[in-house]
Amino acid sequence: MDEQTCPRCKTTTYRNKSLKLLVNVCGHKLCQTCVDVLFTRPSAACPQCNTALRRSDFRNQLFEDDAVEKEVDVRKKILKIYNKREDDFNSLDEFNNYLEDIEIIIFNIVNKISVEETKKKIELYKKENERLIKKNQSKLNQEEAMYLAYLQNEKEDYANKRKKIIQDELDSEKRKCKEKENLINDLIYANAPAEEVIARHVNVKRRKEEEESKKSFFFSEKKKNLKLVSQPIIEAPLFEYKAPIIEWFGPTPPDETDIIKNGYLKHIRSAQPAERAGGYTESIACRRALQEAFDSLFI
Repeated sequence: MDEQTCPRCKTTTYRNKSLKLLVNVCGHKLCQTCVDVLFTRPSAACPQCNTALRRSDFRNQLFEDDAVEKEVDVRKKILKIYNKREDDFNSLDEFNNYLEDIEIIIFNIVNKISVEETKKKIELYKKENERLIKKNQSKLNQEEAMYLAYLQNEKEDYANKRKKIIQDELDSEKRKCKEKENLINDLIYANAPAEEVIARHVNVKRRKEEEESKKSFFFSEKKKNLKLVSQPIIEAPLFEYKAPIIEWFGPTPPDETDIIKNGYLKHIRSAQPAERAGGYTESIACRRALQEAFDSLFI
């Protein structure tokens, strides 16, 4: 983000790294300090357009462009009133016309075109559709609550899985340390050769790993009970390659052997090592040029 400036106190983000800009409903911005100074009383005027404002009319700036901030704010307010859905209309054309009316209203308010008429239109619509607006707003709140609950559950599931993975890793490390301690103790105090003690520990470890693998998903009873469905064998004749027949409509161009033998490559640039690595040779370019020259000469 480029350098930001408060229009009232002229403080910039260059001089104050912690500068926090707030945007009001008319689209103009002030820093946090200026807002606190101006709004010690319940209300005050905007320093740029003299619009009557309250402290609650300010919010954190999201975009650099003030016009975008204002449009986003206006759009949120209008969509709280014009919240009909496609199911509320008899046809798709009616719904599209409704959406077009919303965009016209937002455009008029943002650009200050017929503002009073537009506000009267909004108030009239609000009175005529008050019950439907509340109903759709209730649906929207329920859907938002369900979505937030879903996100919360997903976040908790991820945290639990992450915690389980970390715990399993810690348990595995503790088990390995315990096995090492047991092996060292047995080597010190057991009345048996070291090779026998090590072999006994290896067998115990192998049996534990086999038991754990049997408990895993890949060796569960559900996996064993799955029936493999064999695909039917389709009998068809074997593929037989047939060389394509090329009609030149002109003299038959020489093949690669004749090109090399008869000295056609004397005036052709040699292929570079990188080109040869891709399978390209100078004889290919020469033969292609001859084919294009001889083709269709008899027509």
